[in-house]
Amino acid sequence: MSEVEKKFILSESDMGRLTEGADFLQEKVFTDTYYDTTDFILTSKDKWLRSRAGRFELKLPLYQGAERMIYAYDELENEEDIKKVLGFEMGKSFSDSLADNMYFPFCICKTTRRKYKSGDFNIDLDAVEFKEFAYSLGEIELMVNDKSEVKEATEKIMALAEEKRLKIAPVRGKVIEYLKRIRPEHYQVMLKLGVVKEI
Repeated sequence: MSEVEKKFILSESDMGRLTEGADFLQEKVFTDTYYDTTDFILTSKDKWLRSRAGRFELKLPLYQGAERMIYAYDELENEEDIKKVLGFEMGKSFSDSLADNMYFPFCICKTTRRKYKSGDFNIDLDAVEFKEFAYSLGEIELMVNDKSEVKEATEKIMALAEEKRLKIAPVRGKVIEYLKRIRPEHYQVMLKLGVVKEI
């Protein structure tokens, strides 16, 4: 399964409209630690390796380019699969593999997420805490079985956003926002390579 998602900066009234009629599922709190090399071998290609609650996950883009309004990723959650993609030696612990390949943590954040379900749509409202600042955003997500379904999922997400009268505009995700504010050199590399664009 792959995820197709659109992020939004939401006011309180936006949140109310977006979640009206949706089923509240749960509120959960988790801490993410994101990893890359000193030459940004992953993030420069819009690939995201993180540890969440002690489990590693790798997000791989289905499409490249900073012009996207919608983001679509394959998400790997099995450590052995992640090792294969990253070219890590099999049979070693993941932490040893990170050290051997010179990966380091570059961003740590704590997220309080309220999850809702509205038909096939997953809706997340996130309050994110970094050491230096806080950031809030919402997300509408659909899961698809194949890359061929991304276009239809995109259209459905945009239609829901319009129905809920949300402002449809480019939005920086939490880690991109962190890089822009706290790690400008890292952010500039991604800007230069066309992974992100200035908004």
